[in-house]
Amino acid sequence: MCIFFYISTLFLLLESIFSFYCTRIVKHIGETMSAAEFVPYKDYTEYSEEEMKQRANEFYEFIKKRRTVREYSNKPVPKEVLETCLLTAGTAPNGANLQPWHFVVVQSPEIKKKIREEAEKEEYAFYKGGKAPQEWLDALEHLGTDEFKPFLETAPTLIAIFAKSYDVNHLGEKTKNYYVSESVGIATGMLITALHNAGLSTLTHTPSPMKFLNDILERPSNERPMILLVVGYPKEDVTVPNITKKPLNEIATFL
Repeated sequence: MCIFFYISTLFLLLESIFSFYCTRIVKHIGETMSAAEFVPYKDYTEYSEEEMKQRANEFYEFIKKRRTVREYSNKPVPKEVLETCLLTAGTAPNGANLQPWHFVVVQSPEIKKKIREEAEKEEYAFYKGGKAPQEWLDALEHLGTDEFKPFLETAPTLIAIFAKSYDVNHLGEKTKNYYVSESVGIATGMLITALHNAGLSTLTHTPSPMKFLNDILERPSNERPMILLVVGYPKEDVTVPNITKKPLNEIATFL
């Protein structure tokens, strides 16, 4: 009788637990399904084939004029322009629309000086300290780069781009982000294009490692610095390396 009582009690307990979790699962599925809300897409514009060709060619002619610049004037960049370009970057497609990026705009001379000092330590190790293999240094030779990065101070604006592996809400709960590198890479490309469209020059700087940016800019541990984007107006009579881009048949395949 005692054994039967314990078995019955155990089954009732298991039934309660099972019912509880089934209810939570059904509720979660219902919330997930109801969270998918769709609206009519009314902003699409269809062009004729001739208009498509014209627009594609015009944009190509425009964007191929973009060049990486290493010498900048100290002319300040309008804040509103930067804000709009960052909003443009924020429209980038990304994993689960979690938007795993954070942009820190730096214009303070003191902070730029600190960034340059730390970046040049890493660059010295790369160019002079044996960190980079000779093959890599040979590949960079035609660009004329070295361990000195004065543009980190002379350019009016730096944008430190961080990738967030997860987010933390006000309760301290973590939410995992997905396709983080891909998402931030796309957003960065759109930011560079938006800045070029606004009449500004850029340079993508990637000292390795870049953890010093978290310390200087006081960013949390869930954010990983990916790119330090230099932004400004090119210095008068600036020069750029004489390079070419690969032709279409080397970068694309049609099947």
